[in-house]
Amino acid sequence: MTTNSFTQDVSKSSAWSVFMGVLTAAIGIIMILYPFATSTITTLFVGWSFIFVGVAQFVFAFTSTTAGNFFLKILLGIVYLATGVALAFFPIAGTAALTITLGALLLFQSILEAVTAFEVKPLTGWGWFLFDAICSLALGVMILASWPTSSLWAIGTLVGVGVLVNGITRIVVSATIHHDVSKFAKGTV
Repeated sequence: MTTNSFTQDVSKSSAWSVFMGVLTAAIGIIMILYPFATSTITTLFVGWSFIFVGVAQFVFAFTSTTAGNFFLKILLGIVYLATGVALAFFPIAGTAALTITLGALLLFQSILEAVTAFEVKPLTGWGWFLFDAICSLALGVMILASWPTSSLWAIGTLVGVGVLVNGITRIVVSATIHHDVSKFAKGTV
């Protein structure tokens, strides 16, 4: 692969990544504007996903070669199915459960993002990864501190903010890569 071809590929990929960042940010704004709908849709989506996974576990159980694997897959199927039914058919209570899960996930995500930021620290734009980590940490703490009273609006609003920040981060990092590759291609680095 020639240098010119490589820079064109990277430039094209980074341009698409900027577009995806804009789309992600727009979706985040919509989620913030409609938090109750976001919470309900999220709960229903997770619930139905678990139902399908539970059914799949039952099907996969019959492909097991040992009794232990068979019963493990049946047990997993029951857990997924029961959880899915609870979320899909009782979305208000499911939203409270998902809210606490989301808070814990955001805390874990903030740790991973901070590690990523410091791993790429000498590169331009590393601070945006750290900014994303700090925002995820703040959102996780806010969710857990206000649980369960704000479950109906918090999950939609805070997920929307997280998605918006993620989109902005993607735009900034991708635009920086696109700009640097363009400078490299012109030989002005």
